[in-house]
Amino acid sequence: SYEPTWGSLDARPLPAWFDEAKFGVFIHWGVFSVPSFGSEWFWWYWQKEKRAPYVKFMEANYPPGFSYEDFGPLFTAEFFDPNQWADILKASGAKYVVLTSKHHEGFTLWGSKYSWNWNAVDVGPKRDLVAELATSVRNRTDLHFGLYHSLFEWFNPLFLEDATNVFKTRKFPTSKSLPELYELVTKYQPEIIWSDGDGNAPDTYWNSTGFLAWLYNDSPVRDTVVTNDRWGVGSICTHGGFYTCSDRYNPGHLLPHKWENCMTIDKRSWGYRRNAQLDDYLTIEDLVKQLVETVSCGGNLLMNIGPTHDGRIAVIFEERLRQMGAWLKVNGEAIYGTKPWKAQNDTVTPEVWYTFSPKEGKVNAIFLNWPVSGMLELGEPQAKLGETQVKLVGYEELLKWVALGEKGIVIALPQLTPQQLPCQWGWTLQLTDVN
Repeated sequence: SYEPTWGSLDARPLPAWFDEAKFGVFIHWGVFSVPSFGSEWFWWYWQKEKRAPYVKFMEANYPPGFSYEDFGPLFTAEFFDPNQWADILKASGAKYVVLTSKHHEGFTLWGSKYSWNWNAVDVGPKRDLVAELATSVRNRTDLHFGLYHSLFEWFNPLFLEDATNVFKTRKFPTSKSLPELYELVTKYQPEIIWSDGDGNAPDTYWNSTGFLAWLYNDSPVRDTVVTNDRWGVGSICTHGGFYTCSDRYNPGHLLPHKWENCMTIDKRSWGYRRNAQLDDYLTIEDLVKQLVETVSCGGNLLMNIGPTHDGRIAVIFEERLRQMGAWLKVNGEAIYGTKPWKAQNDTVTPEVWYTFSPKEGKVNAIFLNWPVSGMLELGEPQAKLGETQVKLVGYEELLKWVALGEKGIVIALPQLTPQQLPCQWGWTLQLTDVN
């Protein structure tokens, strides 16, 4: 039984499935998908910061007096097919998905009784989008279903009143934020609660420890649920389940605590942008590199897509997801269920990252550039003559190698045409019986 204190909550072991999963897909979808301009922070940048591009965009395209709330009915989702989404998620090789149930705009993608007339059942699609996706994901895939939830809401009068009182009053969390969280968990039983948006308020204002104690002790998902670290000012990278530390966090070295790199395929935004250029999207080479670096350093990769207001996953996002799945179909054994090895990346050849498969006792060396010479030199493994075996994943025959003194090995790669390569964008060598 966990106490509502960080000392007690932080001692809870992270359910094993999360570390084994390694790869998830983040989905940012909401009313911000309607203007689909600039960023999912559209409302804040337009109304609060009055940034010129946003103000000009509204003046040029919408009538005077048009409010952000007027975008609500235009969030229509008429092409949203949860089965199709689930099939794309499955094809991506991801093991979990995290949907934004509510962003900082306060609009809930389920018919929350705490978000009157500002939710997807009352306004816009007139559908429970959370329920539909949860059902499809659970019926058609083995992915774990998770939900993102923003603690604060930019323009909620109750939150603004509490903020004016320097959070000495707690009207907003007690009447809105916390009831929503309890509702989400009991209704949809998500296995990840991805909290965000502390609104510069401490965790005591949000009663985060009280909620987490209930989540871990009494909730329907108490045994399997994982949480992140965004539960109030000062909790990020310090308290909670896995650490996120910052957006697009990729430290490049091993961390002592389980962490996640949440990042976006669109370099500039989490929500869909109609004005995005091809160059704004990360290539599949970029994404494979992010995955390999992240996993070798003990992290999970949470890769974000932003669907359109009418419920489509844009073709470029679908292509990237399917490419990732194709790569993982070949190289998944070097990713899923692995542990970090003694070295994370190679000391001699750049762009070589290591993972360790504990069940098989194999060292995986994932290299992102195929050497022109056909010889790959690795500085880290200690090979044993007559014992060490080297295999290129997806290729039948064992590879020849030569040891270099105490440490290091040169491997002769097979001469293959592009058509004969087991995959593109990165390759895995499996080394057995290395010291």
